[in-house]
Amino acid sequence: MRDLQIDWLKCFVATVDAGSLSAAAAEVHRSQSAVSMQIKKLEQAVGHALLRRGPRLLELTPEGRTLLGFARRMLDLQAEAQAALQAEAVTGVVRLGVPDDYASKYLTPVLRRFAPRYGGVEIQLDCEQSTALIPRVQRGELDLALVSRDHARRGTLLFHEPMVWVGSPQFEVWARDPLPIAVYEAASLGRRSAINALALQGRPYKIVYNSSNLAGQIAAVDSGLAIAALTQCSAPAHLQVLGLAQGLGPLAPMEVAVYRSQASRGNKAVDSLQRMLVQTLRQAGPVQRPPGALN
Repeated sequence: MRDLQIDWLKCFVATVDAGSLSAAAAEVHRSQSAVSMQIKKLEQAVGHALLRRGPRLLELTPEGRTLLGFARRMLDLQAEAQAALQAEAVTGVVRLGVPDDYASKYLTPVLRRFAPRYGGVEIQLDCEQSTALIPRVQRGELDLALVSRDHARRGTLLFHEPMVWVGSPQFEVWARDPLPIAVYEAASLGRRSAINALALQGRPYKIVYNSSNLAGQIAAVDSGLAIAALTQCSAPAHLQVLGLAQGLGPLAPMEVAVYRSQASRGNKAVDSLQRMLVQTLRQAGPVQRPPGALN
């Protein structure tokens, strides 16, 4: 088997992450035909087809799934080597957005790794809901954001975050009819997931509390006012996770992605933090994508 060239692997991984050749082309700053050619060269080198067109987007073949993990490790190692040699030269400010429920669980290990390597980079952090962060990235007000993405091509997918129903064991409000629920703002994906799940069950519900922040949701549950649908990583240990025993069906998970502004392209400080987010959180994410699926 021929040696695997970094450019081939970059185009392969970019296509997997972006979900299409055209989207990958923008990520690696090449034409779509050039990306296609690089993947063909990689397939010829390994002697297997790596991607096939599925009913929605591209899908990985079994050999593609096997190669993907190795490809990521090879690209990560190259990036770490480059960072080690140029870390002192990287300076600047990175404007980063993260929702409250992801900040402590997922941002802490990233910053713990990032700060010692990039002491010359200042991070300005804004904590808001994904629905507020996404348009701010689009407008160039933020360089990067860790978000629950609203469609399959928004940013680079890192992992699926489970959603869970939570309630206070002191009040057992889940037994009430209609079911009192606390929800996020109208555009929230978490709110949509909760209401869709109840609609599929045919379970009557009543919105009794509306808050755009995590602390407000937890306060509503603690007080016995309602139950709430939270990301698993943000559910406090003192609250009860609810399920079929309480008459509640499953919730759709959130697709967590790192989303970058077009205006920050070529910024080495932003490059470094984005790379660290991807390397750290792809390993830390609780639920990986189903085998073979690119989205």
